[in-house]
Amino acid sequence: MRPSKKDRQLKLSDTIKDNPFITDEELADQFSVSVQTIRLDRMELSIPELRERIKHVAEKTFGDEVKSLPIEEVIGEIIDMELDQSAISIFDVKHEHVFKRNRIARGHHLFAQANSLAVAVINDELALTAKSQIVFTRPVREGERVIAKAKVVEIHNDRTIVEVNSFALGEIVFTGEFEMYRSKKSAKDETK
Repeated sequence: MRPSKKDRQLKLSDTIKDNPFITDEELADQFSVSVQTIRLDRMELSIPELRERIKHVAEKTFGDEVKSLPIEEVIGEIIDMELDQSAISIFDVKHEHVFKRNRIARGHHLFAQANSLAVAVINDELALTAKSQIVFTRPVREGERVIAKAKVVEIHNDRTIVEVNSFALGEIVFTGEFEMYRSKKSAKDETK
């Protein structure tokens, strides 16, 4: 027997509070209803769509932490961040990000996600890309979610090397090494 609409909406609200990154599709599967029903329930409950929930969590969690650029200028949504160490962002490839004839994502969107994450992870008010080496390893299609993982691998005076690997459906789709200019020495360099 299916739960009542009221019970479903209460459980839906609790589920989203526990995991704001859950998709409408995952919720539909969990509650054995259509995606449209989930969307209508969210609208009735004034719960924003996934993208807005992620943005809200990122602004609340990382808004004051990211120093090198405003959080809204990061391409994709930051979901984890340790300045001068690592960061993770997600980017959902939508219709406006792909070539019309084949539904493959334009490369500059994947590059922008990786590059802005490399900038955001720098613990400095100024961080600029000095040089990058990138490789696209497979096409990304409309509807796929790209998870970019940045890792700071070296810090030298006014330069930081950041490696970024991006994944879709568990496969690597992009790799990049970014040499970032920063305006000041890091605390790690000052202790040497």
